Amino acid sequence: MFIFVLMNLEFFKYQGTGNDFIIIDNRTNFFDKQDVSLINKLCDRKYGVGADGLILLENSKDSDFKMIYYNADGNEGTMCGNGGRCIVAFAKHLAIITNKTTFDAIDGLHYATIKDNLVNLQMIDVNIVSEYDSHLFLNTGSPHHITFTQDIKNLDVTSLGASIRYGEPYNAKGTNVNFVEQVNKNTFSVRTYERGVEAETLSCGTGVTAVAIAAFKSKKTTAKTVILNTLGGTLEVNFDFKDNVYKSVFLKGPTNMVFKGSFLRT
Repeated sequence: MFIFVLMNLEFFKYQGTGNDFIIIDNRTNFFDKQDVSLINKLCDRKYGVGADGLILLENSKDSDFKMIYYNADGNEGTMCGNGGRCIVAFAKHLAIITNKTTFDAIDGLHYATIKDNLVNLQMIDVNIVSEYDSHLFLNTGSPHHITFTQDIKNLDVTSLGASIRYGEPYNAKGTNVNFVEQVNKNTFSVRTYERGVEAETLSCGTGVTAVAIAAFKSKKTTAKTVILNTLGGTLEVNFDFKDNVYKSVFLKGPTNMVFKGSFLRT
């Protein structure tokens, strides 16, 4: 005799410049956060909803809400910039906030504003940018390896990104990998291989933030407002630079609710 337990899970699907997320209102703490296989299945584009990651919105004692982010592989991830922008739009949809917010994420508190579908999200300060002969490395809430190159539209980002992501010195811990081509004095095209997704995504918020800072650090631009073209759309990064620290770092771009639905799991 077989007993089937049915779970009807309501979710919302959001995207920010093509970086797409399943977002769940978990303020009642009903979701099993240890169920890696469920998160992975939900993010699977063949057998689930399909997404680059899954985000839980939860209550917070210190801010408007808390963001918990999971990579598509089912494991909890580090900060996701586009995911952070999308959860701000979701919080507005739920009437938790109006046009501004402070919320808690894995890397600390984040301030953001929203007008229509445009979200401007403050990222963490950055005080270490490592320069090497072939690349730069920094952490903008998630680790990023950045290579400036030419003709990125013809690069095999999946193969090259995977080789760097699993290579020295990153190994099992890994890193996100960004390939960048300069368009003009303050505009760059970016393609990103994301760990946890283990593939190229259409956009990466912490990635373009890292690229803007890396471009300034390497003197490829003197602009503190940088335009980043991704496969999924255009983002803007603003920052101040004082005492060798990148401060007031903001990631700005559009978000959209794609649909809402329910997932029936047996």
